Amino acid sequence: MAKCAVTGKGTISGRRIVRKGLAKKKGGIGLHVTSSTKRKFKANLQRVRVRDENGTVKRVWVSTKAIRSGDVTKA
Repeated sequence: MAKCAVTGKGTISGRRIVRKGLAKKKGGIGLHVTSSTKRKFKANLQRVRVRDENGTVKRVWVSTKAIRSGDVTKA
């Protein structure tokens, strides 16, 4: 379940940022980053029965964006 079979969407890495302090518009000196932890953003993949060009039916992992946009013809 790593990547979408149509769009190629997959897992990307990022950070969870923790900020502390009082915002400037509330009278403080601004927010400061106190820590950042690594995390993963996973694509919303669904296992779908898809009909390909030859007319054969396969089960593949497809992103919900590809399903909604009509890039996939469901079987």
